[in-house]
Amino acid sequence: MNATSTRPAFRKPAVLGAIAVGAGALLAVGAPLAASAHVSVTPTSTAAGSYTVLSFAVGHGCDGSPTTSLSFEIPEEINAVTPTINPNWDVTKVAAPLADPITDSEGEQIAERVGSVVYTAKTPLVDGYRDVVSFQVQLPADAEGKTLVFPVTQKCEVGQTDWTDVAKDGQDEEELEAPAPTIVVTAAVAGDHHGAATADDDGDGDHAEAAATSTSSTDVLGRVLGIAGLVVGAAGIVVAASAKRAAADAKRKA
Repeated sequence: MNATSTRPAFRKPAVLGAIAVGAGALLAVGAPLAASAHVSVTPTSTAAGSYTVLSFAVGHGCDGSPTTSLSFEIPEEINAVTPTINPNWDVTKVAAPLADPITDSEGEQIAERVGSVVYTAKTPLVDGYRDVVSFQVQLPADAEGKTLVFPVTQKCEVGQTDWTDVAKDGQDEEELEAPAPTIVVTAAVAGDHHGAATADDDGDGDHAEAAATSTSSTDVLGRVLGIAGLVVGAAGIVVAASAKRAAADAKRKA
């Protein structure tokens, strides 16, 4: 009788423990999925007038279809772009005419700028696999506090996704269906205009802190979910261990 009466007390904590562990695992797995929910950008520098390498990450296709190309529109405030070679992609710079010709640092007249950069996959990037493409630009010297938008057209074997939505005043980026990658230009740093990272340093060096502070809100959400998953998972383990001890005590009393 004693052994029979203890079975419900044993099963209930065990089931709760299993549910808690499962919930924790789902949250932990869901965190990186949330963090890679759109095309995100990480700059090596955000200081006005500095050179920065913008790294764009993509980890999904178009409703499951493999990605074939990524086309990045360059803000009008930026005239020169230096793409980073990626062995998995062919890269092309597309020129756009300037409304008013400008004089470059070498005194030459320039009548056009790089209007877009297109990365074409040599082998379509399968949905669920992540890759990063990047290019170097010089941020405008007079753009402190301004948000620069880099709309992206993601073409796939079937369909395409236009990452062009921009949050309005007071609107949360998470409310956008297809948010465009953006960066906010910060105050200029003395002596940093020509000492920022180059296109082949992958964002290492003195600008790591600036890159870290530019992480998107989606990445923050992913980290929060990951931590929550670990907490719930740990709680599940404790509950399961308690259930096991209760079952052992019940057997000894029986």
